[in-house]
Amino acid sequence: MQLPSRFHALAAGLLTGLATLTPAAPLAALPLAAWLTLAAREDTARRMGWGAFGYVGAHLWWVMALAAQVFGFAPAGLLALILYAVEGLFFAALGWVAVRLFPTQRGRLWALAGGWVLLEYLRTLGTLAFPWPTLGMVWLNTPVIQTADLGGVLLASWFAVTLAAALADWYAGNRRPLTFSLALLALAAGYGVTRTPADGPTARAYLTRTDVDSFSRLEGGQLLPSLLQASAGRPPGEPVIWSETALLRDLNEQALFPGPGISGAGLYSGGLNTVIALDGSGQVVGENHKGRPVPFGETFPLQQLLRPLYTVLGTLTGFDLSTSVPPAKEMVPLVLNGIRYGAYVCYDSVFSWPARQLTRRGAEVLVNVSNDSWYAAAGVQQHFDLGRVRAIENRRWVLRAVQRGWAGSVDDLGRPRQLLREGQGGVSAEYRRLSGQTVYSRLGDLPVLALSAALLLRARRAKT
Repeated sequence: MQLPSRFHALAAGLLTGLATLTPAAPLAALPLAAWLTLAAREDTARRMGWGAFGYVGAHLWWVMALAAQVFGFAPAGLLALILYAVEGLFFAALGWVAVRLFPTQRGRLWALAGGWVLLEYLRTLGTLAFPWPTLGMVWLNTPVIQTADLGGVLLASWFAVTLAAALADWYAGNRRPLTFSLALLALAAGYGVTRTPADGPTARAYLTRTDVDSFSRLEGGQLLPSLLQASAGRPPGEPVIWSETALLRDLNEQALFPGPGISGAGLYSGGLNTVIALDGSGQVVGENHKGRPVPFGETFPLQQLLRPLYTVLGTLTGFDLSTSVPPAKEMVPLVLNGIRYGAYVCYDSVFSWPARQLTRRGAEVLVNVSNDSWYAAAGVQQHFDLGRVRAIENRRWVLRAVQRGWAGSVDDLGRPRQLLREGQGGVSAEYRRLSGQTVYSRLGDLPVLALSAALLLRARRAKT
């Protein structure tokens, strides 16, 4: 019995997602080429949707484990299928548009490639923005990723999807696009291997990691004592960095902070998520709100329509789902002892714009305060790796303090320099204060959007 074609697309998408989890992640271009080929032939919308369901589901398989943990009920992990399906609908919409605007199979192939990058860009916008996974991450451990300082991680996505489309075109008998794609990759790799670390004044900060589980914290509140213990080894006067919502401002916990330093801060009553700079006396001297609250975790859209659902889910999980965390209206560097820290909170590192905005406003080093209790299994490393790309895009060091994740420092080439992956404690990290702006810092995603438009123009001219 022959399986329906949508299952072939599902399998190709699944293999694409699984490949992104391996050390040979660039090989994801092979199953992606098969997926694009299947989708370009016929039934484009369904095949793109089913393939994306497999792709997102494989890459974000850990969301199932997270959902089971949140609800305390293993079958609740199946709720993650809703996320995978919603992401699949976005790709199905891309396929629907491709069918209507591009009449030839080859035209649809290249339209899907150009549209893929445009879709990744669109997934960074709006209240429900969720640009995870991003295809360009397959190049993270290769020289190609260094081109992110020219066009961001979306430029890396452009290289990956263009390679996949060129492979599919080669299989159909058109060899020139593959030659061109490989030549571009060679140039990108050459650019990458010639990048060197920037020089700048050295400074130090004490980065902390704690092992307190967020879900247990709801019942007790062991985070503050754990952070004080983790900070015990800090050299005198060295700025200390604490994790997301480490201080509850309505309980005046900032008075206990061993400043100077930077810490995540919230309210015991909820509804606030900030990162603050404190001087040696415990006074707040700078503050940024979280730029992008987590959809359905910190911000709850359509309250009037979905209030009954939020009430039920809040009862099941023990979380308050009635109050949304306000996003930042703007983000500015936090100045402490003459150093301009580009500080942002947890999920902000999934997006390029917070780090880019802070760099454009003069940040000399980026600081991510995070709580990775919310990222199960592979999600912990994926979250850390996204921070590595932020370092490359802006050519800034990244300092990271975290709860149940990876704490440490990343240099301006995206290389981890000092890491705490487990246990409780801290590390005195040396970093460089850097200035200047990359092409990406100045222009953002405009160059790669232009390249994606070029692929769409090519698709319009395709005749077979």
